[in-house]
Amino acid sequence: MRAYIFRRLLMVIPTLLAVSIVSFIIIDLPPGDWLDSYVAQLRDQDVDINEEIIEGLRMQYGFDQPLYVRYFKWMRGVLRGDFGQSFQYRQSVTSLIGERLGLTLVVTFAALIFTWIVALPIGIYSAVKQHSLGDYVATFIGFIGVSVPDFLIGLVLMFLIFKYRGVVIGGLFSEQYVNAAWSWERVKDLLDHLWVPAIIMGLSGTAGLIRIMRANLLDELHRPYVVTARARGLPEWRLIIKYPVRMAMNPFVSGLAFVIPGLVSGGIILSSVLNLPIAGSQLLSALRSQDMYLAGAYILLLSTLTVLGTFVSDLLLAWLDPRIRYGMG
Repeated sequence: MRAYIFRRLLMVIPTLLAVSIVSFIIIDLPPGDWLDSYVAQLRDQDVDINEEIIEGLRMQYGFDQPLYVRYFKWMRGVLRGDFGQSFQYRQSVTSLIGERLGLTLVVTFAALIFTWIVALPIGIYSAVKQHSLGDYVATFIGFIGVSVPDFLIGLVLMFLIFKYRGVVIGGLFSEQYVNAAWSWERVKDLLDHLWVPAIIMGLSGTAGLIRIMRANLLDELHRPYVVTARARGLPEWRLIIKYPVRMAMNPFVSGLAFVIPGLVSGGIILSSVLNLPIAGSQLLSALRSQDMYLAGAYILLLSTLTVLGTFVSDLLLAWLDPRIRYGMG
């Protein structure tokens, strides 16, 4: 087990290095750069700006240097905890993403908890009560959750709550707490607003995991060890929870690594619809304006979370499934 953990840790550093290189190159691939977009915006506003000023700005922001030079300068700062300056916001990238990334993780984990709480029992019920009315209802709801976009569900929910309760939902804080310092009152206000984006963001994942849990559990229920345990007189509920459910939960654990980036990327439009101060909308804005240091920092951090999530999910799988643990050597 220790050798397995050590091998997995050795893969983390080269993986993150490769991700940082690829993401930095991809951000720089579109024609032009942030300065070109900024100059075009000024000229659209009838601001007179000559070529000498543009060249001065290009040297000031380092756009006159080769891509690899800018990358190494950026990585040197990243290793010191400095992600550079955002061109678009004229602020430190670290300060920009600090609170947004924290709120993003809060919303993401709330959506993940909702997904597991709903998907696990419904998936078990659908498998145990195959072809029952409840199974058909869960299947129908699952198909709706998979096919309907999150932002459309958000718009419908906003309309219904406003129509029948007269309340406008949106954001993660009430107006008086948006820019307030953290306190117990602000935390309670966050919890009051958190359930709406958590449910909407978790619905699509819930629908998919219900189908996965149902299919895996149906496969496990016909295994010889289940038949043997049933023949020994083990109570049905205990048999199902102790053996086949444990084996069928592998997709839940293995998919843990991709939950955060999946919810962030999938919540970009939803964050705009619900006016959520999370990473998705800011990442989209940074990519559109070619604010490479801000976009690169988000991509690198999300990739780091993915790699670390993969490492944690591998360890959980080894603990959950003895077949994986014994196959490590």
